[in-house]
Amino acid sequence: MAGLKYLSGFGNEFSSEDPRCPGALPEGQNNPQVCPYGLYAEQLSGSAFTCPRPANKRSWLYRILPSVKHKPFSPAPRGHLTDTWDQVKPDPNQMRWLPFTIPASSETQVDFVAGLHTLCGAGDTRTRSGIAIHVYTCNTSMVDRCFNNSDGDFLIVPQQGELLITTEFGKMLVEPNEICVIQAGMRFSVDVSGPSRGYVLEVYGAHFELPDLGPIGANGLANPRDFLCPAAWYEDREVSTGYTVINKYQGALFTSQQDYSPFNVVGWHGNYTPYKYHLENFMVINSVAFDHADPSIFTVLTARSTRPGVAIADFVIFPPRWGVADRTFRPPYYHRVNGPPISPLFMAVTKWGLETCQRLDKSYSQCWENLRSHFNPNWRPSKQ
Repeated sequence: MAGLKYLSGFGNEFSSEDPRCPGALPEGQNNPQVCPYGLYAEQLSGSAFTCPRPANKRSWLYRILPSVKHKPFSPAPRGHLTDTWDQVKPDPNQMRWLPFTIPASSETQVDFVAGLHTLCGAGDTRTRSGIAIHVYTCNTSMVDRCFNNSDGDFLIVPQQGELLITTEFGKMLVEPNEICVIQAGMRFSVDVSGPSRGYVLEVYGAHFELPDLGPIGANGLANPRDFLCPAAWYEDREVSTGYTVINKYQGALFTSQQDYSPFNVVGWHGNYTPYKYHLENFMVINSVAFDHADPSIFTVLTARSTRPGVAIADFVIFPPRWGVADRTFRPPYYHRVNGPPISPLFMAVTKWGLETCQRLDKSYSQCWENLRSHFNPNWRPSKQ
């Protein structure tokens, strides 16, 4: 979308002002007695106050009205969103799904939040430890509605249709082959231009980080400079008919009403922001001699657990690349893991994912049935 501006970097100390209000950020302090333009100062914390500096996440927002100005929250239908992992009995079989059906706009209007469906997950939103994987299928924009996830971070992967995401920090256009992360506590609204579908990886309690590079060195994989966060943008808009704030809290949904747009932040600074990344910028590391590197070499983002070297979840891609090696079978090796490879957690499939959606590919196991033995007990090593 023409006109959108971004700030480059990952986890930087950013600062941004809407150019319509130069000087909106206070100088020399965060919370002056009177803020420029009569704005309210509000700190958004993404970590405990006492976290070590590398893990301390917070941003200061300077807004027309503080976010606390709203009616009390009331329970709302959660649709097919869930954090209950005992809906069906455990199933150890390999699974894959056919493309999920996007509802026709001529039949029903479904926006991003209404189109969220939980596929699988593990852990607990109350202790803020675990993950969930959702899909979204929608056909209309969110109008005078925004979403706020208190449980964790959303990593959104569009598969069909671009998303124009308005946040308190500004706007981002996220297209297929891009990803974006909306961190916990950030309000956002999604506009679509047509039928849209994609995936959401949610992590409870942790934030996504860049993986350590180790002997790779200082550069490689997803480089920090290629991550983009939105520049400040605000609207000073009253909504007499009511603006709906949807909050996901302990796995349930709640709604509240207010009479103004929440996207009223004129300027902000800090290191706790939404951001996006184009997957074409991923610098692939690969074998140049023989065999295949482990799939961890394709990690874009990781969310660490409390166990050293173990992630709650990894976001991994397999982009186009040269795969030339000596004495190596071109496709990667067969790989058996004790649990999902992207997470140490055993993820449970929801009833919607297993039955209701009717998109589970029940013929998946048949793709392996034509494998045959090539074993030859008479083979002997050739003489050199």
